[in-house]
Amino acid sequence: MWSGPRNLSTALMRSFENRNDTEVYDEPFYAYYLSKTKLNHPMKEEIIKHYPVSQNKIINKITSETGKNKIFYQKHMTHHIIKNTRMGWIKKGYNCFLIRHPSKVINSYIKKNILKNIDDIGFKKQFEIFKDIKNQKLKYTVINSDNILKNPNKLIRALCKDLNIRFTKKMLSWTRGKRDSDGIWSKVWYKNVEQSYTFASFKEDKKNIPKKYMNIYNEAIKYYDEMNKYSIR
Repeated sequence: MWSGPRNLSTALMRSFENRNDTEVYDEPFYAYYLSKTKLNHPMKEEIIKHYPVSQNKIINKITSETGKNKIFYQKHMTHHIIKNTRMGWIKKGYNCFLIRHPSKVINSYIKKNILKNIDDIGFKKQFEIFKDIKNQKLKYTVINSDNILKNPNKLIRALCKDLNIRFTKKMLSWTRGKRDSDGIWSKVWYKNVEQSYTFASFKEDKKNIPKKYMNIYNEAIKYYDEMNKYSIR
């Protein structure tokens, strides 16, 4: 599941983890990304110490068979994929793209971290991966987070149909609280989802964003609009 930050990605991970047949992995490339870019994210040093930073170790983990579970759900942040990151392993899974309107992403992100450029919110890299999947003629699905919030039952059913897996109502609600599967960065980023037990109700938020982010927004909206043409309804 390819997403950027502040994009319903953790709630959707909760949805899949609540199945009886699914193992989830939360942002496997995060420590690698921080180690290589040297960017100053919250809990940077803790994350680098706690998780593998070697591509070989990460790729071996995400391409290995799960234990008792049939489904291996991987939540990936697209901006964690940087120059020289090997990507041949994407052929071994079904690639989905979770998108959200850039104005909502930007307004949410700047409450948690400093936004310097479009790479911080992943739109450009997400579109590059999307184009690569299309060019390779691999199967893919695009999901707009707003559409999930408008009708979770309908959209999660449609997603399961695309993935050729059985839908279960367990995907529509879960128990509040933390998860052992959450990255340790959950204490910074996951406050809202930890208090949730289902998908939030859709709200048509205002699209006003600070003027200093307009260049980022104008580039991101082009990628968003192109991918949204393919989103399931």
